[in-house]
Amino acid sequence: MKQRLRLAAPLLAALLLGACATAPDRPVEPPPAPAVVAPPAPPAAPASAPEAPAEPPRAEAPVDAPAGPPAVVTAIDPVRPDVAVDLDAQGAHTDLWQRLRDGFAIVDLDTDLVRERERWYADRPDYVQRMTDRGSRYLFHIVEELDKRGMPMELALLPFIESAFNPTAMSHAKAAGMWQFMPATGRHFDLQQNLFRDDRRDVLASTRAALDYLGRLFNMFGDWHLALAAYNWGEGNVQRAIRRNRDAGLPTDYLSLRMPLETRHYVPKLQAVKNIVLDPQAFGLALPPLENHPYFLAVPIERDIDVDLVVQLAGVSAEQFHQLNPQLNKPVILAAGTPQVLLPYDNADAFVRNLAYHKGALASWTAWRAPRTLKPAEAAKLVGMTEARLREVNKIPPRMLVRAGSVLLVPRSGNRDADVPPQVADHATIALAPERVPLQRVVFRAGKKGDSVVAVARRYGTSAANVARWNKVSTRARFAPGAQVVVYVRPSGGGARSAAATKPGPKSTAKAPAKRAGRR
Repeated sequence: MKQRLRLAAPLLAALLLGACATAPDRPVEPPPAPAVVAPPAPPAAPASAPEAPAEPPRAEAPVDAPAGPPAVVTAIDPVRPDVAVDLDAQGAHTDLWQRLRDGFAIVDLDTDLVRERERWYADRPDYVQRMTDRGSRYLFHIVEELDKRGMPMELALLPFIESAFNPTAMSHAKAAGMWQFMPATGRHFDLQQNLFRDDRRDVLASTRAALDYLGRLFNMFGDWHLALAAYNWGEGNVQRAIRRNRDAGLPTDYLSLRMPLETRHYVPKLQAVKNIVLDPQAFGLALPPLENHPYFLAVPIERDIDVDLVVQLAGVSAEQFHQLNPQLNKPVILAAGTPQVLLPYDNADAFVRNLAYHKGALASWTAWRAPRTLKPAEAAKLVGMTEARLREVNKIPPRMLVRAGSVLLVPRSGNRDADVPPQVADHATIALAPERVPLQRVVFRAGKKGDSVVAVARRYGTSAANVARWNKVSTRARFAPGAQVVVYVRPSGGGARSAAATKPGPKSTAKAPAKRAGRR
C-alpha cells in the first residue's frame, strides 16, 4: 500500500513538475498523510503559515529526510492503476446496484430474525437513505476489490452493518473505521495507528485488510455464515463453539451454535440488507442511483503538503476531503507515510493541474522530537509557537508534560524544513506524563461527632486509602471528636489551600498549612 502508484495508461495527462521550492513557512491545518495535509478545518490560503517561529530554535531540528523534486503526478483508479478510467466506456453508466445483485453468492438465511431486521430498516427510511448516500462514495471501490478476488458481493454490504458506512465511526470498544477494526487486529493486518494517521479509517487500506481477513476466515471455516460470525465474534470463539457442538453430537452450522446475541443478529442483519438491495420497493424503500464507475481517484503525494493546500488546489471542501481521507490525524500529509490521497473524480484532475502551477511552499508543518521531558510552554518556546497553539495541534491536555523522545507537530522554519522521514511518519508517538504538583499539608480537627476516614476522603477529593495512610489508621476508622486530622491537597490558584481545604466540615476547624509541602 505504501508503494508509489504509477499509471501506465493515465486517465489524466501526466504533468511533469519541476523541483518544488521548499521555502521555510508553508501553509498548515490537515491530518497526516504522505505529502499533503489533512485535518477538519476550513481551507486556508496556502501561503499563510500559522505561527511560524520568528527565529529557528538552535539544536532542535526535525528528522532529516531527502528532499528531491517531485516526479510525474497522475490521478489513477487505485484498484486498477494500470487501466485508464473512461467514463464514456461501455458499462460505465450501468447500474452498480445490479452489478452487486448479480454477484450475490452466499446461501440465503431465512429466519424470524431476518424478518425482524427487514422491518427495522423499512421503518427507518431516513436512516437507510443516509446510510446508502454515504456508501455510494465507497461501494464501487469495494465491488471492484471483491470482483478481483472472486469473493461474494454480499461482503460489500458489510459496512452497512458495521458502521453504517461511516469511515470515522468509533465503537465503545475502540473499534474504528467503516470495517470496525480493533487496534490489535488492525496492527495484525498492517493497519498503522500512530500520531499522524490511523489506517483503520483509511478507505483503501481498511478495505484491503477486511477482505484479507474475511478470505482467511472463509478458508478456515469453509462457510460464509461461520466466517461472518467469526469476523464479529472472533475466530477462536467460533472454533470453540463448533468444538462444543461436535463433542455433544450436535450440528455445527451457524444456526446451531450457541453465541452472543450480537453475533446471533449479525448475519440476519446482513441478509436483511441484501434482501432490501434485491428488491427495495418491496420494503417501501428507494436506493440512490449508482453508476458503475469510480467516485474517487488516487493522486500520488510526492512531498509533505498541508491539507488546506490540497483542499484549495483540488477545489473541494474540507468535509469532502476528510470523507475520502479520514485516516489523517494532523493538518499535514506526510509523503513518507501516506503516498496517495483520494479525491473526487473531477477534483483529482483539477488538483493535478493546479499543483503543476503552484509556486509556493507545500507544507508549513514538520515533526520535531522533544530532546528531554518538557512542559508544553518550554517546548513551545523552543519551536517558536504559542503554548496554546502547540497544545491544540498536538492535543496536549492541561497539567501534562511532554516526555523525552515524543514527536510533536511544529511549524517549519529555518533548520526545520525537511520532509518527515519514513521511520517518523510510520512510528511517531507522543508520550505524556502528569505534571507533579507538590501537595500541601492541611491539618484540622474532627467535629464534635467525629469524622470517618471515608467522609474526610470524599470531602477532600482523595481516596480513603490516602487519608488512612496519612493518619496511620485503617480505612474504616473514625476520628474521635477534636482529633487532629491531616490531609494533603493540591494548591488552588496559587493559594496555600484548595477549595476543599477551606471547607473542612461544619463542625471542624482548619489550620493554616505547614510551611513544608508534603508528597503522597
